[in-house]
Amino acid sequence: MARIGDFLTRNKTAIVIEDDVYYKRATIKIRNGGVFLRDSEIGSKIGTKNQFVISKGQFLLSKIDARNGAFGVVPEVLDGGIITGNFWTFDVDYSKVNPYYLTLLSTTKEFVAFCEQASNGTTNRHYLQEPLFLDIKVPLPSLPEQNKLVEEYNTLKRSINMEEIRIAEAYSSMQQNVLKELGIEPAPKSRSLERLQFLQFKNLHAWSVELILHANNSPFGQSQYNCKVLSQLAFINPKTDLSNLKDRDEMSFIPMADISNLYGEWVNHKVGHKSDSKGYTKFQDRDIIWARITPCMQNGKSTIVHNMKNGVGYGSTEFHVIRIKSEEVLPQYIHTLLRHDSVLFDAVKYFTGSAGQQRVPASYLANLIIPIPPLSIQAQIADHYHSAIENSKHTNARIFKYKDDIIKDFEAQIFEY
Repeated sequence: MARIGDFLTRNKTAIVIEDDVYYKRATIKIRNGGVFLRDSEIGSKIGTKNQFVISKGQFLLSKIDARNGAFGVVPEVLDGGIITGNFWTFDVDYSKVNPYYLTLLSTTKEFVAFCEQASNGTTNRHYLQEPLFLDIKVPLPSLPEQNKLVEEYNTLKRSINMEEIRIAEAYSSMQQNVLKELGIEPAPKSRSLERLQFLQFKNLHAWSVELILHANNSPFGQSQYNCKVLSQLAFINPKTDLSNLKDRDEMSFIPMADISNLYGEWVNHKVGHKSDSKGYTKFQDRDIIWARITPCMQNGKSTIVHNMKNGVGYGSTEFHVIRIKSEEVLPQYIHTLLRHDSVLFDAVKYFTGSAGQQRVPASYLANLIIPIPPLSIQAQIADHYHSAIENSKHTNARIFKYKDDIIKDFEAQIFEY
């Protein structure tokens, strides 16, 4: 066991921010997320003029989030960067400690407990106390043993990274397969809408500037199947009849947070009452709820709701509701298309509202051009999509276990469980 103060020395190299100089600013992610370049900002836009300089290889921590594992080693890109007084930087005695070993140590529950004991303040603003932090005693194996532990960790980490790459590749393949099964050629590059354009009258089902621009601008490109706009196949934001329920009758409650952006599923099932639903979006079993606000929309927050209490539910006002009315399409197929990157990227062009509060209007969905293959093809597309999602779940569960095992193995070796 060794005192942290035996191998870390606080560095307080001060700097006064000059208005005409650009500065690199650091940020630290909690739970051993690492140290990163936050941004590069000109001095005139930096309010706190008295700051501190950091150097490559130093050990950096947040005195507010130390108990949440906000530690890390300063990377080369941040050499010469700046930090405020809410961050501390330490010179490392490399003859005694590998700073990456110390970063790993900071992820253990024992180290977090140490930092909690060395902090004081209100519940949400616990500040690490430097003398107490430097006096913490931690396991300090020999330097070769530290290096060995770090290399073992990095080896496992590389395996995790490979799994994550496979997930990304599988997702990309899933996206391409949807288009392939629809017989869709790659979408043409977006064309300027400032020039004169022509379209066939038969492709119009209504008359307005927005609809005319939309008519020849399917996000999917040209399909071998006939197409219709979504409003011909489904109701967009229909009313949901609750007249058969009493005020204390149960309904499902689905806030935005309970829609998985990874898998397009409803999780953490909650229950409310009809009397609680006033002011919320209402929906019924088999409806598709689709996030309309940024960034939830781009993240793919949407799902088909089913098995709700009394067959109905209520949730965020930031949902659009799509209720299938045509026997030509399956809800699972429509949901697959609505989660496709082609739609999520295209919808951004139709955002309304101010920055940070931008939303996709209902008219975008109403006029979205949908290819309509035979029901058997639709089912096949939806099944392949569902299978890919299930594979992704299993891989993510394996990654989560890997990460958990890494820390447990490290703790077992260091704290001799």
